[in-house]
Amino acid sequence: MRKEMNKISAILLLVFACLSSFAQEVDEKEKEKALKSSTNLTWDANKALSEDNFVAAEVDYRKAIAKSGENSAAPYNLGNAYYENETYNEAFGRFKEAGEASTSKADKHKAYHNMGNVFMKRKDYAKAVEAYKEALRNDPTDEETRYNLALAKELLKKDQDDNKQDQDDKDKDKDKDQDEDKDQDKKDEGENEDKKDQGDEGDKGDEGDKDEEKKDDNKEGEGDNKSDQKKKPEQGEGDNEQEQQQPRPNQLSKQQVENLLRAMQNAEKKVQDKIDAKKVKGAKIKNEKDW
Repeated sequence: MRKEMNKISAILLLVFACLSSFAQEVDEKEKEKALKSSTNLTWDANKALSEDNFVAAEVDYRKAIAKSGENSAAPYNLGNAYYENETYNEAFGRFKEAGEASTSKADKHKAYHNMGNVFMKRKDYAKAVEAYKEALRNDPTDEETRYNLALAKELLKKDQDDNKQDQDDKDKDKDKDQDEDKDQDKKDEGENEDKKDQGDEGDKGDEGDKDEEKKDDNKEGEGDNKSDQKKKPEQGEGDNEQEQQQPRPNQLSKQQVENLLRAMQNAEKKVQDKIDAKKVKGAKIKNEKDW
């Protein structure tokens, strides 16, 4: 019983192996068929491109790429077509696809070399350097790639130096602007100080004017006082004069004296001297008013 089971198992394994081998053969044949069809489409696209029929060429290249992923020539040639039409983004994508599909170093070298050319057109020199380096890893003998690599390095260095110079110029301009701002701030501060000083002087001037006004007022007050002081004696003198002019109880008036003189022409000298003495006494007080 066990022997029969072992025999059945062996037969099943043999059948499975045969089926697997057959499936692989079928798969390989399908791949070969697809690759052949893709290659034929690539040739058709190349022909259309040589006849300047870009649209037909692009269609056949795309069909060829869709038929077989092992056909690196189709994306590479389509990339070249895009490159010639200056459609660099599309060209780069196809070159990258070709490089990944390539099985030979020669095909990889060409794909990365052309990727470096696309980066040079974009002026992306850093990536161009890396692409050319990858191309040389697959074919170190290619002098054109080596020359392009040296050129990319030189342009990269120049680009970096220019960027550094631009940054330095920007930093200088920034420092200059900051210095100008500082100078302007100092200038503004100086003007503000001058205005403040002028304001203080103006205030002092106002205070001085006020002091002068006070002095003038004081002078005027003093003048008034002096005037009052001068007037007081005058008023006193006037009062004395009036007092002198008013008859006193024991004193004769001028009219009385005149009447007496007329009546007493020959009055005694003593009485006349007495009357004259009283006249002299009244004349001693000086009256400034003009009567």
